[in-house]
Amino acid sequence: MRRYLRLAVLCLACGFCSLLYAFSQLALSPEEGAGGGGGKPQARVASWLAGGGRGAARGAGSAATAAHPGGAHRCKDFSLCYWNPYWMLPSDVCGMNCFWEAAIRYGPKVQPVERMHLAVVACGERLEETITMLKSAIIFSIKPLQFHIFAEDQLHESFKGILILKEVDSLLYVDTDILFLRPVDDIWSLLKKFNSTQIAAMAPEHEEPRIGWYNRFARHPYYGKTGVNSGVMLMNMTRIRGKYFKNDMTTVRMRWGDILMPLLKKYKLNITWGDQDLLNIIFFHNPESLFVFPCQWNYRPDHCIYGSNCQEAEEEGIFILHGNRGVYHDDKQPAFRAIYEALRNCSFEDDHIRSLLKPLELELQKTVHTYCGKIYKIFIKRLTKSIQDRYDRPPKER
Repeated sequence: MRRYLRLAVLCLACGFCSLLYAFSQLALSPEEGAGGGGGKPQARVASWLAGGGRGAARGAGSAATAAHPGGAHRCKDFSLCYWNPYWMLPSDVCGMNCFWEAAIRYGPKVQPVERMHLAVVACGERLEETITMLKSAIIFSIKPLQFHIFAEDQLHESFKGILILKEVDSLLYVDTDILFLRPVDDIWSLLKKFNSTQIAAMAPEHEEPRIGWYNRFARHPYYGKTGVNSGVMLMNMTRIRGKYFKNDMTTVRMRWGDILMPLLKKYKLNITWGDQDLLNIIFFHNPESLFVFPCQWNYRPDHCIYGSNCQEAEEEGIFILHGNRGVYHDDKQPAFRAIYEALRNCSFEDDHIRSLLKPLELELQKTVHTYCGKIYKIFIKRLTKSIQDRYDRPPKER
């Protein structure tokens, strides 16, 4: 009986010694992997560093161990976590919570938040308009906005100046007399509707050819039946920079930055609306490159001054208001002016935005003696929903 008992004690002692030996090998494994002694641990370090690691400290620690095997950077913690190669964790991970290390290394990646780029040309007397336009963009938008504001003298070469934004993939260009009545996110989403040949999006200049300007007066080529209006222009800048445009000056196609000045020289005596006329000429020769969005995205006095002729706005309301011809500052179109003054006087405080609608509707009711005022409800139809949507979002997203 004693013989069996001694044999059992001897086996336990051998097992204990084997266990101690195993722990010692695990503790030494980081040095062997970093110093090049073992194949698999070294592969684990390489895969960690290639993946970027969890931070600079981890990478620096691994490099130091490789440079000084057996040195001060040795992992001496016997609670070392040893993982199989497919985990691809570094061999110098020493800590009680190995699951936490794995969660950080292989957890879901945080995707960068997409920024929307908004460009405008602001000059002296247009400063107040610009500020009001930017305010309307900020109040309702959801994603972060990045503004690109140019002084007039910075764009002496027309839209060619936009090309200086070489790191911008897409851009929304607007005139200063624009007011957003719904989030910028919504027009920005139209970029996803572009087909493979389309590089920009604009609205028609007119819906009714009988009152159209281009089809009656233009002395140069223009897009479609009534031309397009450049007051709201959504652009895929990457495609614009890479495209060669057909033109009527040469059989050779030309890049955006090279075509504008020759066009201006050729048609300078025939153009009335500056950049807009040049864009109409370009897209006349390259119609496949333009995406045309409905008039509610660029609603102007022409859409109601002689009676309503923007059907989409009648059905869904105005999305973007364009107060061209100075209608925000005179009494010719009081409905447009009422919207402008309401947003100009509105602050970013929640209570002010929430209480904007009732006084505005009262002002609009005073404009029913005009054609635009007779359909004043389309001016606040989408605006009402935008304000409601703003307060349905969590406070941090407003």
